[in-house]
Amino acid sequence: MAGSALAGCGGNASSNTDSKGDSKAESSKTESKADATGGKVYYLNFKPEQDQAWQDLAKKYTEETGTEVTVVTAAEGTYEQTLTSEMAKGDEAPTLFQVNGPVGLAKWEDFCKDLSGTDIYGQLTSKDYALEKDGKVYGIAYVIESYGLIYNKTLLNKYFESDFATVKKIDDLNSFDKLKTVAEEIQKNAEALGVKAAFTSAGMDSSSDWRFKTHLANLPIYFEYQADGITDTDAIKGTYLENYKNIWDLYINNSTCKPSELASKTGAESEAEFINGDAVFFQNGSWEYSAVTEGGLKDEDLGMLPIYIGVGDEANQGLCTGTENYWCVNSNASEANQAATEAFINWCVTSETGTKAMAEAMGFVIPFKAAQESKNVFVKADKEYTDAGKKPVSWNFTTMPSEDWKNGVGAALTQYAAGTGDWDAVKTAFVDGWKTEKAKAAE
Repeated sequence: MAGSALAGCGGNASSNTDSKGDSKAESSKTESKADATGGKVYYLNFKPEQDQAWQDLAKKYTEETGTEVTVVTAAEGTYEQTLTSEMAKGDEAPTLFQVNGPVGLAKWEDFCKDLSGTDIYGQLTSKDYALEKDGKVYGIAYVIESYGLIYNKTLLNKYFESDFATVKKIDDLNSFDKLKTVAEEIQKNAEALGVKAAFTSAGMDSSSDWRFKTHLANLPIYFEYQADGITDTDAIKGTYLENYKNIWDLYINNSTCKPSELASKTGAESEAEFINGDAVFFQNGSWEYSAVTEGGLKDEDLGMLPIYIGVGDEANQGLCTGTENYWCVNSNASEANQAATEAFINWCVTSETGTKAMAEAMGFVIPFKAAQESKNVFVKADKEYTDAGKKPVSWNFTTMPSEDWKNGVGAALTQYAAGTGDWDAVKTAFVDGWKTEKAKAAE
């Protein structure tokens, strides 16, 4: 996503990798040749983990309508770079792309068509899912996601049933102190439990570092915003950076590898460690459902906990839930291509074929009236928390000042873990870097 690391969320959430976990340098591209309407669609997809599902859906749309649809998925960690390159191609530029919110929009606003009068805008369940500025709708959120601590129920229950367990059931695992106790007891008794560690590796390779410089960093930002009654700031104070340190220390000191090895550890390795039962906990999101179930884990093996950092009413804290995935239609594309693109995305969120693919093949919760219920157990976990009155932690990534800020925080975290840097450097990157990058953005 433009100006974003995620996620994504998956956004840098999962990689286009081969069976060895090596990142593919090239994009994945599929296109059909039919052109019945005279307009065509070129979608630059941000989410590698949904690449095949988008290829399949595009093919079905072409078969049904005759409209040519091309889907290109940028290689892991290269969306911004790829988007910049592709947008320079004039008539061959993407007709559909995405930004992460206001920060991404600041760069790509001149390429974003006003969607306020479109069919898809009318399909939103809430206008809160539209990216608006000056009365215009520049983006439409197409997926709502959650992240937290994915856990292996079978392994965690084995811990609960052990003689050495201080915490005896999942309902009591509801604070940072309890999480710390559980993680350290698992680590100490890893051999008896048949695991290597409490947590999968907190890899700081580019395929994985977004989980910590963006997703984990969201927690201290969220709680500072809550305490100060704000939704953005030009000067973050770092009120809860000690809590950020505590959860990071917990991860890296109770992991499948030494802290000094994290710089080269990848997202694929962390995912494989969880699938193979090497670790009980895996910080990631609802987008991981397909990967871990295709890897052999069953729904009954899986759960997701909130990420507790020792702040606020933890017993009533929910998962981190939100979006930073906004579809934008290229305003510089031909009118025919714009119309074809709008028709395609509207079909995706209204048709039986489209909504089923997004719910099942992609595992998405989509904010549209015709949405189908997802079978994703992590999505269901979020609903259960919300229904129980737990307060979701909002996504504040879109207020992070820049990719350079995230990279600065990531580098400082890596050096701290390796023992070549101290926590003060993380604070400097977080607080001073925020102020510097916000000022740059305002120029």
